[in-house]
Amino acid sequence: MNTLSKYRQSGVKQHLSDALAAIDIGTNTAHLLVVALPEQRNIFTPFHILHKEKIATKIGEGGISNGYITEQAQARLLKALLHFKEVLDHYEIPSHKLFTIATSAFRNAQNQKEIIEYIKEQTEIDISVISGEKEAEYIYYGVKTALKIGKGNALIMDIGGGSVEFILCNEEKMLWKQSFEIGAQRLLDKFMKNELISTEEIKQLNEYLDKTLEPLTEILQNYPPDILIGCSGTFDTIDDINHIKKHEKLNLNAKESAFLLKEFQIIHQEFLQKNHQERLAIPGMTPMRADMIVVASCLLDFVLSKYQIEKVRVSHYALKEGVISKHLAWV
Repeated sequence: MNTLSKYRQSGVKQHLSDALAAIDIGTNTAHLLVVALPEQRNIFTPFHILHKEKIATKIGEGGISNGYITEQAQARLLKALLHFKEVLDHYEIPSHKLFTIATSAFRNAQNQKEIIEYIKEQTEIDISVISGEKEAEYIYYGVKTALKIGKGNALIMDIGGGSVEFILCNEEKMLWKQSFEIGAQRLLDKFMKNELISTEEIKQLNEYLDKTLEPLTEILQNYPPDILIGCSGTFDTIDDINHIKKHEKLNLNAKESAFLLKEFQIIHQEFLQKNHQERLAIPGMTPMRADMIVVASCLLDFVLSKYQIEKVRVSHYALKEGVISKHLAWV
C-alpha cells in the first residue's frame, strides 16, 4: 500500500467544502485522489493534492482473458475500497463529490453488474464503467493538466493492465483517439509463458501489434508526432529506474519527467535478459510489475521503433486527474 498522506497520524477529521475525490479502478491498481480547489484558478496549480494513494488489486489476474473478475480479485478490490472509504470519510467527501470509474477489466467482465451492486452494498461507492473512448479522453485532460503539450503533434500513450490508450493531439485539441484491448496483463497471458520471454514470443507479439495497431499506423502516416507522452504505471516504473540509474533523486511531487530512447533501450534489454527474481532486484521496480513490465516494455519498444520516436516525456497525471479537471471544466 503506497500512500502519500499522513492523515492517520493526525487523528483529526478535515472538513473541506472545496474538496473532491476520484477513484480509478484499473486492471492492476486502484487509485484514490483527494484534492482541494484553490480560491482562484491557477493554470499551473489547478488543485492541491490532499491525499494520493494506490493499491495493487490485480483484478485482471486469473480472469481478464476470459472476461471474468475472479472471487479473489473481488476480495482484493473490496478491501482496497473499504480503505479508501475510510479516507473519504476522514475528509468528509460527500457522494456527489466522488467520481469512481472502472476501466478495461470491468468493461469486459461478464459479472460486472453483480460486483458493482455488491461493492455499493458494502462501501456505498457507486462505480461507473467507462468506455475506452471516454478513458482516452480523460487521459488527455489529465496530461494537459500536468504539462504543456506544445504546438506540434504529440502521441499520448497510456499502458494499462487491460487496455492501452493512444491519443494524437496538440495543445489545443485531440486529433484522434482510440483504446485497444492490448494491456499488459492481456499481453502477458497471451505471449509470455515463462519467466523469460523468448525471441519467438517477441516475434509473435510484434506481429500481433503490427496488425492490431493498424488504425494507429494509418493516422500517424498523415500526422506524425514530434514526441511521445507516456503516463501510468509502466512509464512511471521505467522513469523511476532511469532516475536511479543516473543517481538522480526521485521527486514525488513532479508532474512530468522524461527519458531518452537510448536510456529506455538499456532498461528494456535488462527486462528481457533477467528472470523474475532478477527483475525484482532492479532498483525502482515494483513487485506487481516485475512480469508485466516485460511485455509492456516490448509494446513501448515496438511503438518507438515503428513510429521513429526518440524522446519520451512522462506525465505523472493521467486518468484520475483528468476526471477531476474535466469535471471542473478546467481543460
